[in-house]
Amino acid sequence: MTNLILFVNAFLSYLLVFVLIVALAVVACVIGVKWRKSKDAKAAAQEAEAESADSASDQAVS
Repeated sequence: MTNLILFVNAFLSYLLVFVLIVALAVVACVIGVKWRKSKDAKAAAQEAEAESADSASDQAVS
């Protein structure tokens, strides 16, 4: 009976560590996706701003 209790204790301990590692991986993925979307949005905004500045300078030259 003592061996069973020790086994269950060790199993639950490793299970808890596994769950924590999986949770950290999920959180890291979510944060990474948010940062990437933010970076892409900023790049798109800068590109649109550059295009509007180029078109404005083209119209001023014409």
